[in-house]
Amino acid sequence: MPRIVAKGDNLNELNAQFEQQPLREPVFLNSVPKCGTHLFRNIVRMFVPVKQQYHRAFIQIPVLHQHLGAFTRARPMLSWGHLLFTDSSAIALQGVRHTVLVRDPYTWVLARARFFLSDTFQGQMDHLKGGRVSVEEVLNMMIFGIYDKAPPMLDIYMHNAAAWMGTDVTILKMEELVAAVRNLESDGAESYFRKTMALCGIDPLPEDWRERVRVGSDRKQSGTARENLAGQAAGVPDELPDTQKKLVDFAIPGIRELLGYA
Repeated sequence: MPRIVAKGDNLNELNAQFEQQPLREPVFLNSVPKCGTHLFRNIVRMFVPVKQQYHRAFIQIPVLHQHLGAFTRARPMLSWGHLLFTDSSAIALQGVRHTVLVRDPYTWVLARARFFLSDTFQGQMDHLKGGRVSVEEVLNMMIFGIYDKAPPMLDIYMHNAAAWMGTDVTILKMEELVAAVRNLESDGAESYFRKTMALCGIDPLPEDWRERVRVGSDRKQSGTARENLAGQAAGVPDELPDTQKKLVDFAIPGIRELLGYA
C-alpha cells in the first residue's frame, strides 16, 4: 500500500486563539484529490471547535463503513476526505452539509505528477522517480492512468466530481479559494468567505474571520503544499504543454466546460 509521508500541523492548538461556536449540523469537506483539500480543510478548522473535528480518518470509500459516526446529526462533526459518488456515500451523507472542491483539470495533471514524483508519496510510483521516464511520459500517465497502479483522470473526475453535480452538493473551485486567500482585504474575499463558510454551517461570519483564514491558510501548516513536498519533482512545468492539454480534452471531453473552466 502507498504511504504519504507528510509533516503534521499545530492547528488544533492555534484554534484555541479564537472563540468558537459549536456546529449545529454535520459538515463534510469532499474533494477531488490534489485540488486544495488541505488548504480548505485547514481554513474551516479555524472556525470549528476542535472537539467537533473528526480527526480519526481521511474518509474514503474503503473505510466509509468504519466512520459513519462522522455524519450523525446527534453529534455534529466537521469531517473531510475524497468520497466518490456511489449508493453508500449518498446514503451516508443525507442531511450533511456537503461541498466538493475541484480544480482545472489542466493544472490537476501537473499537481498529481509533482505529488507522485515526490518523496512525500511512497509506494507504487517509486519506480518512476529519478528520471527513469520523461516528464511528458509521466504527464500522460497522470491523464490516462497506469495499469493496475493508478486510475485514469476520467475515473477520478467522473466519480469524485461530475457524479455529485445536480444534487444538493455545492461544487467549489480551488482557484476561487486561492484568489480569496491571496486578496483577504478585498470585498470580494469577504463575500467569498461569507458565502462559503455559510455553506459549512458557519453563519454569521465572525468579525475576526480574516485572521482565522490567515492562520488556516499558512502553507507551512500543509505537508502537501507544493513547496513542502519532500524530494521535489524536477522538470514538471508550471503550465501543461499544449499536447497534454489536447490529451486531457480527448480523455475527458467536456469536463472543463462542465466544471466552468472553458
